[in-house]
Amino acid sequence: MIAKEGRKIILILFFLTIFFRLVGNINGFEWLSFVYLISGLFFLFSLIFFRDPKRNIPAGDNSLVSPADGKIINVEQVNDPDVGKGILVSVFLNIFNVHVNRVPVTVLIKKTDYKQGKFLAAFNHKASDENEQTIILMESSKGLMKVKQVAGLIARRIHCYAQAGKTLLKGDRLGFIMFGSRTDIIFPSVYQVQVHKGQKVTGGETIIAKLD
Repeated sequence: MIAKEGRKIILILFFLTIFFRLVGNINGFEWLSFVYLISGLFFLFSLIFFRDPKRNIPAGDNSLVSPADGKIINVEQVNDPDVGKGILVSVFLNIFNVHVNRVPVTVLIKKTDYKQGKFLAAFNHKASDENEQTIILMESSKGLMKVKQVAGLIARRIHCYAQAGKTLLKGDRLGFIMFGSRTDIIFPSVYQVQVHKGQKVTGGETIIAKLD
């Protein structure tokens, strides 16, 4: 399945690739072979980048699933102004990871804030505070939590589909970040962390925390 954010891009690249191939063959333009190759590579890359596979969402509200695919780069205790005493888990997404963000548990969306900022490398922990990002405040049965969609070094567009007042189910699509990024989640300390730094996680499937 292809994410809706990439369907237009993929169609354009597909038709451009076919066009360059046909024009090159009909007219004998050898230089178009190079253009066809480049266009074809971008087309294949887009098919990989914009994939949106179906996920098997763990049932129940006693666990939180990862909001993104990628690698855990930070786990720490924090004191957030909205969540209070909580735990921060950061997931780094490289360009080959699935870039769909998902809801960690069934929640009511309280508000979303877009924040302009820098474009530091997403694995730099300063990126969590200084980079361009969308902050989503949500309320679960166990209290408030946050998901941050953080732009990376080459990421320049964040799609957020959360709307204040809307209830989203565990594993629902929350948004999409274009071309390399970072996703942070801050949740209440009543949950017990189930992941560690360096671990690879799957959005919507990997349980990152659960109630004791």
